[in-house]
Amino acid sequence: MKEQSEIGLIEGRPVLLVIDIQQSAFEPAMPGIPGMPEYSSRMQSAANFVKAARDFDIPIVFMQEAHRPDLVDFGRELDGQESIHCIETDASTQIAKEVEMRPDDYFIRKRRYSCFFGTDLEILLKGLKASTLILVGGLTDVCVHYTFVDGHQHDYYCRVVDDCVAGASEMAHEASLRAMEYLQSQARCTAADVLAALAKTDPAKNKQAVSTAVKQIGG
Repeated sequence: MKEQSEIGLIEGRPVLLVIDIQQSAFEPAMPGIPGMPEYSSRMQSAANFVKAARDFDIPIVFMQEAHRPDLVDFGRELDGQESIHCIETDASTQIAKEVEMRPDDYFIRKRRYSCFFGTDLEILLKGLKASTLILVGGLTDVCVHYTFVDGHQHDYYCRVVDDCVAGASEMAHEASLRAMEYLQSQARCTAADVLAALAKTDPAKNKQAVSTAVKQIGG
């Protein structure tokens, strides 16, 4: 086992998890779900990050929260702040066009907050021989946080791209980032941090290319 000081931002093979960046994220208000200020702009930054990450040929997994129209699979999900959302037949539930999901990307639909719960994500990650999970999307304090915890408990290195996630509120967003950082000391990082770390694993990528990509992420 490596000492904490020996652990890099990217360990082994990285996989990018794009969590619930659905068309509703770019609407004036997400149906049934609260969102912090600048939610849409942060999701646009995440979309730009996805495009930049493609240059490093890392696997990309798009996660979609979706519920049946008869609401049978909501369970306790409507007991708190959220109301009915992400109905699978609604256009706003589809993966956002801004992230430009491709036919050769991986796609997994989920009924609960964690990307691991009740899905085949773990089987896919094992097949991909993943070691580090890079998380972008939302909500920071719900689906991202719960996915991070499950990933941590499955012994993955988990990294949350701070400027490419957004929460239900600024307070909840920040609290969750701190909670995740408590579990793994390098959990919280920026898009620039991740791209620089990826560049170290790919000698063909020079500093100028990474700098250009970072500027594009910021819009």
